[in-house]
Amino acid sequence: MQRVAFMLKLRPGAGDAYDKAHESVWPEMLTLLKRAGVTEYSIFRRDELLVLTMRVEDFEDTWSKIEQDPVNTRWQQAMAAYFAPLEGLRPGERFPMMREVFYLP
Repeated sequence: MQRVAFMLKLRPGAGDAYDKAHESVWPEMLTLLKRAGVTEYSIFRRDELLVLTMRVEDFEDTWSKIEQDPVNTRWQQAMAAYFAPLEGLRPGERFPMMREVFYLP
């Protein structure tokens, strides 16, 4: 299993609404995440900075499955108002990925 982490930024002032939206993530979105191969998924927030972590077999394969599903399209449309534009992407990245440098199981 691969453990991955990446960062996103919220628009200023969107934090409370973003948190509220995640108190009741759509059941069909949760099902999609699991069906695509996500076994653990956490989102941490400090002000407008989000750090997202997940366990997957292969991030690119998993995210491709998620990205192609109409449930995800609707979820992304609902969430789009909260996000600031992506910055700092490296060639080939979907999100600003973080490299794990230490893990204590």
